[in-house]
Amino acid sequence: MIFLYIGIAVLLIFLTGFRIDNEYERGVIFRLGRFKHVKGPGLYWIIPAIDQKKKVDLRVIALDVPAQETVTRDSVTIRIDAVLYYRVEHPEKAIIQVKHYEHAIAQTTLTTLRNVVGQHKLDEVLNNRSSINEAISLIVDKISDEWGLKVKSIDIKDVEIPKDMQRAMAKEAEAIREKRARIIKAEAEQEAAGKLTEAARKIANDPMALELRRMQMVSEVGAEQNTTTLLMMPSEFVNLAKAVTDKINK
Repeated sequence: MIFLYIGIAVLLIFLTGFRIDNEYERGVIFRLGRFKHVKGPGLYWIIPAIDQKKKVDLRVIALDVPAQETVTRDSVTIRIDAVLYYRVEHPEKAIIQVKHYEHAIAQTTLTTLRNVVGQHKLDEVLNNRSSINEAISLIVDKISDEWGLKVKSIDIKDVEIPKDMQRAMAKEAEAIREKRARIIKAEAEQEAAGKLTEAARKIANDPMALELRRMQMVSEVGAEQNTTTLLMMPSEFVNLAKAVTDKINK
């Protein structure tokens, strides 16, 4: 009877050694405090009371980086909000090399974010986010590589600018738009002046063109307004028209 109880106890202890990990999980096994191997995914067995397991998730983790105040190279205080995407590439390193790797990589990202942004001017931070994101990602990835982590990307989500700086930037943008409008208007007037000069040159070479233009203007005025228009025709024009008519009748 005693052997039966012993057998049941041994069986129960044996069964407690079974572990199951999902496809995206790994088990880091320590035997009597020393790293043994990495197990999973699926069903496997460890020695109860001797082996200790630490479960690690291998999926990509999106970590919100708390908003940070930093000073740009041109001495503007801004508030930056970012997100970090990373995954555990070597589970044993993530457990052995650093304590609480999630906290470690978050603090590294915060420090790197402030340092990199501090090396750029405000305009560069606003207009060249992709290059800044890439620079931060490379630095954090290099540091976290010894922890068995792989940085996928770091993206700056939002840049908060002080109110007085926003007003100054709005005035600057308005001045640029006004300058562009004046330049376009000046170019249009210059082009119109060139066309008028060309037309005046042609009219000077052919006085009949002036008279034809005058008649066209009179017809346009008559079409737009219900008025009677009295037109004084130069004698040269009348004589020329008469000569042309006589020639056609002959």
